[in-house]
Amino acid sequence: MSSIILVTTEQVAGKVIQEHLGLVRGNTIRARHIGRDILAVFRNIVGGEIHDYTKLLGESREQALDRMAAEARELGADAVIGVRFSTSMLAHGAAELLAYGTAVKFEK
Repeated sequence: MSSIILVTTEQVAGKVIQEHLGLVRGNTIRARHIGRDILAVFRNIVGGEIHDYTKLLGESREQALDRMAAEARELGADAVIGVRFSTSMLAHGAAELLAYGTAVKFEK
């Protein structure tokens, strides 16, 4: 499986874009765990990082990026430029994390 370059910029250094293949995206929807919420309340009182939520968000970002890269790979892309993230609440305790960008092919 070939590796897809993912960048937040509109260009990739040393590469010339031959073709824009269009918007690609990957998303995941995650729900919070009641046990984690109880620990988060205590952490909120004493302060500090909520490690379980940090881990959950990190895993969500990676899954969304992987899904976006897979969609780009299906189009035959070499890279995804202009990568961005968006989040939204869908229901109480559930949120969507979306990664999106533009799939491109480079000149050979």
